[in-house]
Amino acid sequence: MGFKDFLLLFTVCFVWGLNIVITRWVVFDAAVPPIFFAAIRFFGVALILIPFLRPFPKDIKTLFLISLFIGSGHFALLFVGLAYAEASAAAVVSQLAVPFSTLMSMAFLGETIGWRRGIGIMLAFAGVLLIAIDPSSFSISFGLLYIAAAAFIGSVGGILMKRISPISALQMQAWIGLFSFTPLFVFSGLFEQGQWNTYIIGGWPVWISTIFAVIGVSVFGHGAFYHLIKKYDISLLSPLTLMTPIWGVVLSIVFLKEAITAQLILGSVISLGGVLVIALRRNKTLPEAGMGKKLGSGGS
Repeated sequence: MGFKDFLLLFTVCFVWGLNIVITRWVVFDAAVPPIFFAAIRFFGVALILIPFLRPFPKDIKTLFLISLFIGSGHFALLFVGLAYAEASAAAVVSQLAVPFSTLMSMAFLGETIGWRRGIGIMLAFAGVLLIAIDPSSFSISFGLLYIAAAAFIGSVGGILMKRISPISALQMQAWIGLFSFTPLFVFSGLFEQGQWNTYIIGGWPVWISTIFAVIGVSVFGHGAFYHLIKKYDISLLSPLTLMTPIWGVVLSIVFLKEAITAQLILGSVISLGGVLVIALRRNKTLPEAGMGKKLGSGGS
């Protein structure tokens, strides 16, 4: 990989990692209702990418289902999880999308795995359990359960993506945005309160965070990453995208002053080590499995 392309991937991973931290700040510190913030994000994506809705996709029904999983379902769970879990732990747990994608490809696409990927899957889950469980009370983090569920839902959407006719990255983003924001607004109206008031009171930091999520993450991040996918093999890109959770951990410590503990470090090393093993071993039926949900959602 050339230096310019590596720098581009480095920037994309930094943007995705930073977005985890920013989203945590919006839904926790600024107290913006998480499902509402997800709805605002997808409304912005749909608005910005209106020109990419054409030409009309052939398999619109499958695209709608993909949007429900990768858009509405995944981001609703992810943002609710970030309201209850620290960004550093969430950045690592969200990588469960990689072993989940591999398991989904085994269950639905007939993929077979060797002992190395099997160990990688076990390590990924073991590391997450180490991070999520409070050893003093043997209780598990409520927020991280949402993050893990979001990773699973995103992986299901990834399987559906395998069955749809190829469309461009930005067209996929445009339709996911269009199909996702309405269900999210509906669920926000049913389960959350004071959405608009909290969002407006949050002022320019919250509004800038929204713009960053829409343009920086969904448009730039996804577009740049898709450009790299067309140039390089997934087996090369997959291990390098592990810069994303590393940035998530580092930036959450720097900007959110989250504590770094031996439990977090050990769990992260074990889990990300397992993810790395999975990413390095090529999935023949679903090569994108090593990327987790990134192809669908544009990172986090």
